[in-house]
Amino acid sequence: MEFSEIKEWVGLSLVPEVGPKRFISLLNHFDSPEKVFSASLKELEQIPDIGRVVAKSIKDFNLWDEAEKQSTRIVEEGINFITLNSGEYPVNLKNIYDPPPYLFLKGELKKEDNRALAIIGTRTPSAYGKLITEKITKELVEEGITIISGFARGIDSISHHYALESKGRTIGVLGSGLDVIYPPENKSLAERIVKNGALLSEFLLGTKPEGTNFPKRNRLISGLSFGVVIIEAGMKSGALLTAKLALDQGREVFAIPGNISSLRSEGTNWLIKEGAKLVTRSVDILEELKSVLSQDKKELRKEEEYPLSDKEQKVYQLLSAEPAHIDLIAEESELATPTALSVLLNLELKGLVRQLSGKNFIRVQGR
Repeated sequence: MEFSEIKEWVGLSLVPEVGPKRFISLLNHFDSPEKVFSASLKELEQIPDIGRVVAKSIKDFNLWDEAEKQSTRIVEEGINFITLNSGEYPVNLKNIYDPPPYLFLKGELKKEDNRALAIIGTRTPSAYGKLITEKITKELVEEGITIISGFARGIDSISHHYALESKGRTIGVLGSGLDVIYPPENKSLAERIVKNGALLSEFLLGTKPEGTNFPKRNRLISGLSFGVVIIEAGMKSGALLTAKLALDQGREVFAIPGNISSLRSEGTNWLIKEGAKLVTRSVDILEELKSVLSQDKKELRKEEEYPLSDKEQKVYQLLSAEPAHIDLIAEESELATPTALSVLLNLELKGLVRQLSGKNFIRVQGR
């Protein structure tokens, strides 16, 4: 992405009262932040949930110096800036209710990272919690599962560590800017993750790990995953909030039972009573997710069998099980409509896309 484009995206996020939901509403209507800033006050006011106050805030925006500083650092520090309409944006995350408009990335996201499970829990695990985390993580990695976690002390860091030890992939989601490694003792872990996975954040560079950031981070942890595995969590643990977010996003929630007299296990045992899946080994998780994991594996095999061009890859990543009209596909892929149709035809011939009535297209979920 060009420097000027990054600056526009960052600039729109700096506008007071424009959070992720309003950002996406504006993006859906105007296609790009540049067009949002170019729109008239009247045009902005007509967008649902914008109104005169927010519209005027957009027109009066004057923090371009800050937007330029952020954009300069992003480019100079080699950070990948991924937008919602980019083919690199994680498919699982794109489908949640309130995805971030953009992500900061260090490392690399791969196709197989869509086959992901989150492992989270207390920052002060017992010996039992550490042992179970090691066991479950290693077993899931052996099945080709990418491990997602929140890069915090305790269960999070242990799951990242053993995913790497097992030669697997792991993604750490930060509650701070990518340049603010927290906890600080995880600096070497961060470097290892960047080489064999990815660090992600939706927060601007320089953002400190403040308490209000972590609920936002937690929705990304669950949103990137097929399901969330919780190992040791107290009743006030952030892991329980992540479990709720996972359920809201239609993800599975798994809990490891613990000692009934341990405060560390109060939250996990309560989740089980409330309907979370009780698991004692990775097989329990894999069996529960068998259909979705096998379906995703078929899609990966298809992509290996039929290598895609850059244009095909870009269009393919935009599609899901929800029908998308050719006009929207052309806009989001930044391709002329005839070119987009040609690309879709090629994908259809490869068995990866299906055309519905009214020039709508879906990604084929199985062969």
